[in-house]
Amino acid sequence: MKNEEIMKSGSVWRAIASMAIPSAVIMIVMIFYNIADMYFIAKIGDAAQVAAVSVVSPVFSIISAVAMMLGNGGCTMIAKAYGQGETTKAKIYSSLCIWFAVICSAVVMVFVLLFTDPLLRFLGANSDVFSYAKEYLYPIILGISFFMLSNTIALLLRAEGSVMAGFTGNMIGTMTNLILDPIFILGFRWGVAGAAWASVLGNVFAVVYYAWIILKQSKALSFSPAHACKDIVAIGHILLLGLPNAIANLLSGFASTFSNQLLSNYGTDALAAMAAAGKCTMITGSLVMSICMGCQALIAYNYGAQNIVRLKEIVRKLALLVFSISLGVGLLCMTFRKQIIMQFLHEADVIELGTHMVTVLLVTSPIIGIGYLVSGYFQSIDRPVESLVVSILRQGVLLIPALYLLDKLFSLEGVIWAYVVADIFGALVALCVYWKGRKRCVIS
Repeated sequence: MKNEEIMKSGSVWRAIASMAIPSAVIMIVMIFYNIADMYFIAKIGDAAQVAAVSVVSPVFSIISAVAMMLGNGGCTMIAKAYGQGETTKAKIYSSLCIWFAVICSAVVMVFVLLFTDPLLRFLGANSDVFSYAKEYLYPIILGISFFMLSNTIALLLRAEGSVMAGFTGNMIGTMTNLILDPIFILGFRWGVAGAAWASVLGNVFAVVYYAWIILKQSKALSFSPAHACKDIVAIGHILLLGLPNAIANLLSGFASTFSNQLLSNYGTDALAAMAAAGKCTMITGSLVMSICMGCQALIAYNYGAQNIVRLKEIVRKLALLVFSISLGVGLLCMTFRKQIIMQFLHEADVIELGTHMVTVLLVTSPIIGIGYLVSGYFQSIDRPVESLVVSILRQGVLLIPALYLLDKLFSLEGVIWAYVVADIFGALVALCVYWKGRKRCVIS
């Protein structure tokens, strides 16, 4: 009841804080969780193992794509139904999401195990990196269902305002990973395979916790197959609503793959430098994305309840918050970029290249939140087409062609600046889409 009251009445800033802060903290913890693998792998002193993590990262993008498609689409549907007082529908939607995640996990696992070698070659693994990439990939694929479920359920919990439950589960998984990383990677000398197994076990513990929450505390969520069977066709609309997030993540994975293919032409050092630079620049983007995603349920709930005055205020204040944070965090990362890069790289020339990459990539940090905000807003009010258009711009329609064009024109420097070009044009188009679509929306 307390969670529902926060969503529908009282201070808007308090409501945003209650949804955004836990989501932001979760994302910060996940960033450290993600960075921890590379940090401890870097302690081995082998740039090829650092590069292997980057090569396999598109597989994580695929897992995240499906999880976000189910989690965000389901969260919007559940929050809207919950706002309308239709708890049974909410349980149907949540059960559908959970069981669809299990099925998708099995399909992806079989595909990757059958085509491991050609997949790694496609992802950009050269002869120096190939064996390490395989060692890192196998444990991840064997535990894929736990990755999928932990990410999906954490998003679904936001639909009823249970952000803290998602936070706690995420902390359980992250702390497990952080404790096991040095033990597996350095203590047992498992290298990249140790990092992968630590991640798998972290997600196992998180899923166990989420299952307990759903069984004992949740009013709107269920993983009972009986609920899913009541309206199987509803999964279509859930997937449609979550499609923008899924396509954005898939395109991000493909863009990373194409980028790695181009970077591999400039040697393993270029791959390792971009891998480290990506860890630095992901801080700003991931943080503002988490805030927008965390508040989607808040927007969807008030849209479902037709509380339009509160809905307008939420969007205005959320926009101010996203801009302020993206600017502040971007400046902070720019200030300490070399210190961050040195945590992953140890050779002077590779550190210099990585630092230069970060300097370029952070140029557009103040505008990185525009796309996330506009896409999340349209998704929350059940407008998947506009959300999809905005989502696919930066990582797909704009970035992938820019990578190849600028590589041809400016070599390695062009690959780096392609991200900046895509960010700028992506933000401009997102604003145009919002401006054009606002007359047909509840907010003008």
